[in-house]
Amino acid sequence: MAGNPSEREKEAREREARYSNGHLFTSLTVSSTTLCSSCNRSITAKEALSCPACNVTIHNRCRDSLASCAKMKQRVRTVLLPLITCLSERPSSAIYPSDSLRQSLLGSRRVRSGLSLAKSVSTNNIAGMSEDSVGLRRILSQSTESLNFRSRTLSLESLTDDGEWWWSPLLEELQEEGSCVQADSWSLVVEPNFLQTLHKDLIKKQDVIYELIQTEFHHVRTLRIMEGVYRRGMLEEVMMEAAVVHTIFPCLDPLLEWHSNFLSELLNRRREGLVEGSANNFTVRSIGDLLLRQFSGQCADDMKKLYSEFCSRHPKAVKLYKEVLTRDRKLQPFIRRACRGPLLRRHGVQECILLVTQRITKYPVIIQRILDNTKGSEEEAQALRQALLLLKELISSVDQEVLELDRTRRLQEIQARLDPRAQADVRGGGVFRGGELLRRRLLYEGALLWKVQGSRMKDVQVLLMSDILVFLQEKDQKFTFASLDKSPVVSLNNLIVRDIANQERGMYLISASTPPEMYELHASSKDGRRTWMSRIQQTALSCPSRDEFPLIETEDKALLRRLKADIQQKDREVLELLQERVTLFSDLVEATGGGGGDEEGGVELTSSSSSSSCRNLFRADTPHAPQAEPLLTSSITEGESSSSSSSS
Repeated sequence: MAGNPSEREKEAREREARYSNGHLFTSLTVSSTTLCSSCNRSITAKEALSCPACNVTIHNRCRDSLASCAKMKQRVRTVLLPLITCLSERPSSAIYPSDSLRQSLLGSRRVRSGLSLAKSVSTNNIAGMSEDSVGLRRILSQSTESLNFRSRTLSLESLTDDGEWWWSPLLEELQEEGSCVQADSWSLVVEPNFLQTLHKDLIKKQDVIYELIQTEFHHVRTLRIMEGVYRRGMLEEVMMEAAVVHTIFPCLDPLLEWHSNFLSELLNRRREGLVEGSANNFTVRSIGDLLLRQFSGQCADDMKKLYSEFCSRHPKAVKLYKEVLTRDRKLQPFIRRACRGPLLRRHGVQECILLVTQRITKYPVIIQRILDNTKGSEEEAQALRQALLLLKELISSVDQEVLELDRTRRLQEIQARLDPRAQADVRGGGVFRGGELLRRRLLYEGALLWKVQGSRMKDVQVLLMSDILVFLQEKDQKFTFASLDKSPVVSLNNLIVRDIANQERGMYLISASTPPEMYELHASSKDGRRTWMSRIQQTALSCPSRDEFPLIETEDKALLRRLKADIQQKDREVLELLQERVTLFSDLVEATGGGGGDEEGGVELTSSSSSSSCRNLFRADTPHAPQAEPLLTSSITEGESSSSSSSS
């Protein structure tokens, strides 16, 4: 019998531990990929707690740092607000039976400055409260501590905070706009009587087209969440640097514009296909022309540019976000608040970035299914085939550009880790330094074993460049040129590659220097050797001659190359600025009704009724405006006469 009180106390402590900030926590078995709603770190099965009221999952140690349960607060309001209203309308004499008691309770500010409703009103007396409602009573106690009778002001902030934030209107707008694509399939949207009048192939096609519209809306919703919740919150609430936010969300605005326009076109086709007198019955008879237009021409160029940039920056964006989330104390609570709702819980920052990266790969599958279910219209089928072919080429181009950007970034990382004093002697004289790497393109890299004198094997990191092979060694997280018995820089000009008999992982590289040198290398597997041999041989076939591309660049040529690169970069920047300027003038023409006559700085804006070309936006109409055509014509004439005279 003596053990019963201790057991009851232990049960009471355990029951109390399960209630924290209004949450009703229970133990839960989770997967290794589940993240804590409080600290955003992975959870093990032994320490997982879950609140069934608000569906949060956290570490056991993060229990006290979690904000109050929003669902429980909604239940509290129905109980506590009538009490607060009653208390606010009653005089203090109704609460304190006598002046002496009121004076003794309120007392001086020094003694009773912290007196609150929680200290004078027992929550056990509230109707409807049971003895087991420990978590609810704790909410009432915590919520009423801020209601000080001294000032007689009853703050309802902690009671009415049910998860409404500045991004709530955006989520409500997205939910309202998504009402037309809530159903799982088109067959569940239209009326059964209308469905029975259609052929089976047409029904399948409409289901796939509806899936295209639905997934495109979900993609636009993801982009709008990234733009309207996370990016805005990081800039305005967390006050992060704009450059950091832009790195986490690269080219977000043009991506949102591109997909919003595409979604608008799809929804227009849906509206055009509505049956007269019905709001739900619709069929999209033709969509091939729309897809062909969307994945060709300027739209395709824009899509290629945007996804090449976004996908290539994906790893860096996720890495930077994790680093900032770890060290920024303002960002952590913002992300926790934002991810409480069911929609944003499924659309965290990392999830959104991944979804955007994957979107371009989803289109070919959907278009192929639309094509498979297109019967009886050869024109529509032909348009779908062309759109599918163009889309696959576009995805291939994006993959290639992403690969090139990744290789360039990797080469820059290697060069940054290269010891500044590192250099290597090359055959024919000259010293090869780290700066020479950036002149070239990195095509392939990997670890190999280099067999040197005495049958020793040395681990080397091999870089296959556009015209050379480079052997590096790593020490103390720094790269140096491999200092072994041969030069660590091998030219690919006339390089011979041979496998080693009876060694499935070995190969010989025989250089064309005088005298020739032979390198014995070993891969980790037979397939690895085959890959290396194939890539080296293919690169050697397209290797430029030394007259076109010298092995080592002189200082004068290096300076000239850098200047040319800077000029090309400035040209690209000027081109982008001019394109933005043309866009602004186009918007100005539309805003002014398309009429000419507005002048600014000697430039008159004109617009023909058809607005056939951006070149017609500008017309010099002042005597002081430069006459470009005569100047260019005279310059060309002068250049031709000069060249002819010099040749004679």
